[in-house]
Amino acid sequence: MNLSNQIAKHLREVYFGGNWTSVNLKDTLADVTWQQATTQVYSFNTIATLVYHTNYYIDAIVKVLNGGPLDAKDKYSFEHPPILSQEDWEKLLNKTWTDVNAFADLIEQLPESKLEETFTDEKYGNYFRNILGIIEHLHYHLGQIVLIKRLIVL
Repeated sequence: MNLSNQIAKHLREVYFGGNWTSVNLKDTLADVTWQQATTQVYSFNTIATLVYHTNYYIDAIVKVLNGGPLDAKDKYSFEHPPILSQEDWEKLLNKTWTDVNAFADLIEQLPESKLEETFTDEKYGNYFRNILGIIEHLHYHLGQIVLIKRLIVL
């Protein structure tokens, strides 16, 4: 298995299961209702906001991998459409699962040499750094989601 395939596998595992932490996003969110996903706890972001936020960057990198420009802005990464129903929540989740699978598929297609190339601008480092950063970013926010969920369900 080449490095691109290993990275894609690692990405899928943090989203869908099988990683060594034994925690993944899909299982964590499986029983979260839209009301819970939008519940504000202290001054924390809501679960829905964190799900949107993590997927925002996947969407941005997918566009780059498909030949487009990097047009993401951090200031917009928390601004999601309102979640006012279970249908809205499921729509966000389904988009997340679809986008991460598309991202993983694109990673698998990358020649290993591409991982060492500059990602759109030298200030962002190489493709490897940015793709691995997406995985690290989800692990970070997944921990927050787990804690917020526990506070809501108490």
